[in-house]
Amino acid sequence: MTQTTTGLPTPRGAGAKDSVHGCGPQPYVYRRIELVEPDWRRFPGWRDVTGDQWRSAQWQRAHCVKNLPQLRAVLGDLVDDDFYADLERDQAERATMSMLIPPQMINTMVPSTAGAMPAGGPAFTAAFHSDPVRRYMLPVFSDRHPAWPSHPFASRDSLHEHEMWVAEGLTHRYPTKVLAEMVPTCPQYCGHCTRMDLVGNSTEQVTKLRFDLKPVDRADAMIAYLRSAPQVRDVVVSGGDVANMPWRTLESFVMRLLELETIRDIRLATKALMGLPQHWLQPDVVEGVARVATTARSRGVNLAVHTHVNTAASVTPLVAEAAGAMLAAGVRDVRNQGVLMRGVNSEVDQLLDLCFALQDGAMITPYYFYMCDLIPNSEHWRVSLRHAQELQHGIMGYLPGFATPRIVCDVPFVGKRWVHQAHSHDPVRGISQWTKNYRTSLETDDPEALARTYPYYDPVDTLPAEGQRWWRARVRSGIDGA
Repeated sequence: MTQTTTGLPTPRGAGAKDSVHGCGPQPYVYRRIELVEPDWRRFPGWRDVTGDQWRSAQWQRAHCVKNLPQLRAVLGDLVDDDFYADLERDQAERATMSMLIPPQMINTMVPSTAGAMPAGGPAFTAAFHSDPVRRYMLPVFSDRHPAWPSHPFASRDSLHEHEMWVAEGLTHRYPTKVLAEMVPTCPQYCGHCTRMDLVGNSTEQVTKLRFDLKPVDRADAMIAYLRSAPQVRDVVVSGGDVANMPWRTLESFVMRLLELETIRDIRLATKALMGLPQHWLQPDVVEGVARVATTARSRGVNLAVHTHVNTAASVTPLVAEAAGAMLAAGVRDVRNQGVLMRGVNSEVDQLLDLCFALQDGAMITPYYFYMCDLIPNSEHWRVSLRHAQELQHGIMGYLPGFATPRIVCDVPFVGKRWVHQAHSHDPVRGISQWTKNYRTSLETDDPEALARTYPYYDPVDTLPAEGQRWWRARVRSGIDGA
C-alpha cells in the first residue's frame, strides 16, 4: 500500500491490471470496443450465404439448427466426432430443451472476422467446447455435473408460475404486475430456460405441458381478468418469445392492453432481439412497433422491449441495429435481463464487458442478472448466493447508476430479490432464507405469508465438504425438507 495525501491507503497488487490517468490501477480497465459481425462464411455450411440472405428473417428461421445432422452440415469437420457424441448423449439423457439455434447465434460461437475458415480438429473443438454461447445454447453431457446434475429440490416449474395463473397463461405473482405467456415457442431454445416445462418441444427427459385454449380465447381471458383487476398496472408480454407471434396478433393484443386505463407499463419480452435481430428489422414489424409506441405515448403508457443477452460476443452490429430500430420507432427503452451462469458470465470482467457492449454499442440498458433457477439439470450453470453477492459488489462503480444491473435471486413463492436482501444464509449447507412484503395470488387468505421465511439453495457442488456430506445424507434418507 502507498499513502495518499488524505492518509488513506491506495491499493496495489495482483488485482490491478493497468493504469488509468487520474485513477491509478483498477481491477477492471474500461476500453471502448467496436462491435463486429463475425463472418458466417467461415463455417463450411454457410460458405456461399450472401449478405442479403443473412439479413433475411425468413432465411434465418428456415436455417435454424434443430438436430445433429444439421449441426454437422454447418460445422463440417471443424468439430471432432467426440463432441457430437457428447451432444447426442446429452440430448438423450439430460436435455430439458430441444435443439433450436438460429444461424445468428451460432455465428457468435468462436467468432472470427478474418473470413478464412478456421482450422478444425482438436484446437477448434476445444475452442468451440469452451465458448460461452455454446455452453448455454448447445449443452453437452460432459458439461453437466456428474454427481449433482440437478439440485434435490429442483422442479420443472421452479417459480410455481402455473399455480399462479389467474387465466390460462396469465401469472399474477406481484401485486401490481402480471406475466402474459402468449406463446409456448421461441425462435431459439436456451438450455437454462426457466419455463422448460411449457416452452418448446418435448425432449427425452421432459414431456412438455400444453395450453388448452386457442390463442384467441386465451387472449380474451387475459383481457377479461385485467379489466376486473384494477390494481394491475404493469404487463410483461412474453412466452416463449413474442417474436414467434404473427405481428398483427401481437399488435392487436397490445392495443387491447392500451385500451385499459389501469395499464401504465407494457414490456415486450424477446430474446430474438439478440438471437434473431433480423425479425425486429423487418419493415412491417418496425412500422407496427411505431404504431403501438405512438398510441402508448399518447396515452401516457411506458412501452419497453426486454431482451436476454448473456455474453458480450452476442452483441453485434445487427443487434445494435435492431435495438436502434426499436428506439427510433418510439419505445421508451430497450433493456437486458441476463442469467448468471458458470462458464458463461460468472466473473466480474465478463459481466462488465457485456454491460459495456450493451450500453456503448447497442444502447441496450443492462437491467437484471438473474441467478439461474432451480430447474432440473442446471446445477453446472448455477452460482452460489455468496458468489452472486461478490459479483454485485465487483460491478459497482463502473457503469452509470441507471445502467448498473441488479443481480437478483428469483425465490420460489417470493419473487425477485436483490441478492443482498437475504434474511439469512448458511454457506455450509447452502441454504438462504428470504422474506417478502406482499402476497401472491396463492396467499390472499394466508395470515403467515408476510411473516414466514422462504428457502433458496446454492448448488451443492459449490459447498464445502461438510455441506456436501449433509446433502448426500439427506438424499439417502429421502427427507423432503431441509
